Amino acid sequence: MKINNVGYNHRHDADFFIDRPNGSGDCLLLILKTDAVFTLFGKDTVVQKNSFFLYPQGMPQFYRCVPKHEFANDWIHFRFDEGEEAEFLKRNIPYAQGITTEHISFLSWCVKAIADEYASNSPYANDNMQHYMWLIFNRVSDLLHLPKEQEHGSEYEMLLTIRHKIYAEPYVPRSITWAAHEIRMSPASFQYYYKKTFGVTFVQDFINAKTEYAKMLLKSTNLNAHDIAEKCGYRNYEHFTRQFKERCGITPLEYRRKKS
Repeated sequence: MKINNVGYNHRHDADFFIDRPNGSGDCLLLILKTDAVFTLFGKDTVVQKNSFFLYPQGMPQFYRCVPKHEFANDWIHFRFDEGEEAEFLKRNIPYAQGITTEHISFLSWCVKAIADEYASNSPYANDNMQHYMWLIFNRVSDLLHLPKEQEHGSEYEMLLTIRHKIYAEPYVPRSITWAAHEIRMSPASFQYYYKKTFGVTFVQDFINAKTEYAKMLLKSTNLNAHDIAEKCGYRNYEHFTRQFKERCGITPLEYRRKKS
């Protein structure tokens, strides 16, 4: 996946509009912070704020402010590499359709992370940006296709924030003490509610996040397994291999051969 440009929390006056009869030459992902008017197939449609919207490559792009209102959004111009659009389509996310969600802040946070990586000099920036893109797509797919969540206690949103962080940045060292402090809980209470809410302990879930990140890198990069272990936050390669095999049934190298 190639990120061509990215913008986070851009705001525009009431005369803002986009008029691209031939599209932008790539795909365009929008995170809407305000209502907006989209012209789709010759008809004007209001897409509500807190929505995800994705233009496919080659589709005309016409959207503007709601009259007398400002316009605010995040945006990413990108291209799929070979085979990636087929993988995206498996998630059953519709093109050119507003998808409103209560979790827009998480999607916007991912865009900010992509913007930060885009501006960085890190040799891993492209890998990291791809990771955040797939995280956005996976979250939107879950919103569309998973059963509606049941009512949760007041601690749920705080716990979900912690879970988002470990899956978004599985390479960053985290601990139960850190997580409990983040949401103002005692370590014991945090561990109890995390396991009750997600059906898995924080430590197990953090290892699962590292494993999913490693699987993505094994499939999408040519990094060797030792480098991938380091990128996933492991100091010991044998420890990485053991935990990976416990969850996947095969070693990282066997996983790469199987997927290739």
